[in-house]
Amino acid sequence: MGVTLAYSTWGEGTRPLLMLHGFTGNRSSFDHLRPLLHSAVKAIAIDLPGHGETPLPQRKGREGFIETVEAVVQLVEKLGLPSVDLLGYSMGARIALGAALHKPERFGRLILESGSPGLHRRIERAERREADGRLGTLLRTKGLDAFVDHWESLPLFQSLQRLPPERIAGLRERRKSCTADGLMGALGRLGLGFQPDYWPELHRQRLPTLLLTGALDEKFTQIARKMATELPVVWRHTFPDCGHVPHLEVPEDYAREVLSFLHTPWYEAPEFEVHL
Repeated sequence: MGVTLAYSTWGEGTRPLLMLHGFTGNRSSFDHLRPLLHSAVKAIAIDLPGHGETPLPQRKGREGFIETVEAVVQLVEKLGLPSVDLLGYSMGARIALGAALHKPERFGRLILESGSPGLHRRIERAERREADGRLGTLLRTKGLDAFVDHWESLPLFQSLQRLPPERIAGLRERRKSCTADGLMGALGRLGLGFQPDYWPELHRQRLPTLLLTGALDEKFTQIARKMATELPVVWRHTFPDCGHVPHLEVPEDYAREVLSFLHTPWYEAPEFEVHL
């Protein structure tokens, strides 16, 4: 029996949208988008393992990552939905991509914000596991408060300091609602070093896909550019003067891009009968 994902729903739209948060987040991470999206989508916001009310997978490492991917698909099946659109941010984007590759027939359109298909080389994955291990040591020895201070000081999140004070406070409160054990467990199961390398699989990911990044986040914008050359059906948008977390930094522009993508008509190529 795999892990069961806790979730909540909101929105008055008819289009189901499964939303996967990033590391140190939870199902409330997208709540500030409710006024912008509620009339268009029926959001299903989940707690990823080790966050919120979702327990950790029993399996560790790569197998724990795969178990989480399977749990996302199982939730869609449990809800009795023939298909849902799927949105993921950062860690959530990596899991969303895995789910779309695992059972593409369960999903309609895919939105990946500041995500990565993984690491090519074994040594890169080992180095990432070592780096995440050091984060785990910080959590274990110094505690959650010290970890959050360190996490918020990373250059990746520098642009978040320009957010309104109330949004910064809300973000910090959400991070501090995590537990040290939960985050350590997530690092040991959902970290980039344990994720399968999905780069070779991108060519078969045929769901219409939107890649979103911030221009100040050069690393992930470059990753998105490279992904766009591999994915068969892809759109890409980079928000100017924005960092790693566009859904927080430019929520109005972010919602506009998401809705434009979801509402754009999509037609399958017509099948022509061939006479020999």
